[in-house]
Amino acid sequence: MPFLAPGWILVDQSTTYSKEKGYGFESTVDLTTGFNPKDKVSITDDYITSIKPFYFSVKLPEGNYNVKVVLGDWNGTSVTTIKAECRRLMVEKIETQNRKFAVAEFTVHVKDSIIRSPSGETTVKLKAREINYLHWDNKLTLEFNNSEPKVCAVEIDKVGNIPTVFLAGNSTVVDQAEEPWAAWGQIIPAFFQPKKIVVANYAESGETLKAFKAERRLEKLWSLSKPGDYLFIEFAHSDQKPGGNHLDPFTTYRQALKEWITEARKRQMIPVLVTSMNRRSFDSAGHITNTLGDYPEAMRQTGKEENVPVIDLNMMSKILYEAWGPEKSIKAFVHFPANTFPNQKEELKDNTHFTSYGAYELAKCIVSGIKQNIPSLANYLKKDMPLFDPVHPDAFENFRLPASALIGAIKPDGN
Repeated sequence: MPFLAPGWILVDQSTTYSKEKGYGFESTVDLTTGFNPKDKVSITDDYITSIKPFYFSVKLPEGNYNVKVVLGDWNGTSVTTIKAECRRLMVEKIETQNRKFAVAEFTVHVKDSIIRSPSGETTVKLKAREINYLHWDNKLTLEFNNSEPKVCAVEIDKVGNIPTVFLAGNSTVVDQAEEPWAAWGQIIPAFFQPKKIVVANYAESGETLKAFKAERRLEKLWSLSKPGDYLFIEFAHSDQKPGGNHLDPFTTYRQALKEWITEARKRQMIPVLVTSMNRRSFDSAGHITNTLGDYPEAMRQTGKEENVPVIDLNMMSKILYEAWGPEKSIKAFVHFPANTFPNQKEELKDNTHFTSYGAYELAKCIVSGIKQNIPSLANYLKKDMPLFDPVHPDAFENFRLPASALIGAIKPDGN
């Protein structure tokens, strides 16, 4: 019989999530229970596993949470990757050997769309496609993945007053909900130490500085901010396009950046500017051509004038893409023949948005920028992370982040 210690809730392979219960698996198809018979019972007495990625949810109010996951198998090995909400990477890979167990720990941000203030409540203006996103649904969803995920126990505790790294940006930053798309904002949480800091990604596809504010996303972010938090700002891809949300690089774009910086400092937050990465656009000599106009330079100048740290992802991405070259860089972007994925009848050829591999390499660039420009934040990074050199990217052949079960064929907003 499974062991149930005081204070724990028994979950088996038939426990399906419901609002009334407040916890359970999103689907119990293909779930299996394994047993670990030993002389002394404990929470490692049994485990849940599957041959496919599986999802466990807990109804939780908005906030930051420390999560502990006990992994392993008394009679065999285990290999587990853990993502949260919309494919947010929390634990890259943990392996256990026969008769061994491991505890994975991470800190995760859970959000809802309600903006709470002393004068009342309002809501973020979500887009239609966001309604079903896992990160707006008033619960924490954990994805267990890899070749042998074996989950013995999950423990969740509310976090106190730790710093938050808020991310504001577009499709190149957002927690992309579906494979094969990914962005650096959903990879970078795995690079920070647990229980000390948390990443809160409020980016959304197709956003501009102007739209982000108009849709009350910025107001939502301000409502949660506190002294000592960080605000990362990366916009340009959509701001440069004509229309109602267009901003001119050296006038209205810079003005909006300065307004955000001022508001962040009023709240004793630490603003950080991130120049937008290049698109995959090579000339005949194998060099990246600038498709973002004056926006990266306008942000650099704003950072210098306002004495704000600037992570020059635009420059680092140019070095990175040229190190790959026109052919190898394809693996970093969403390029796939027709019928690679379910319901994908046409070829995917996207030179703006990234695969998990490309997003991972860009997240490493962000980490290097943190180490070089923001020492206070660098103290929260995991200690075993070497400085990444975009001249020498990780080989695609060695990349092993397993794909999630959520797959789409429609390109995100933005280009």
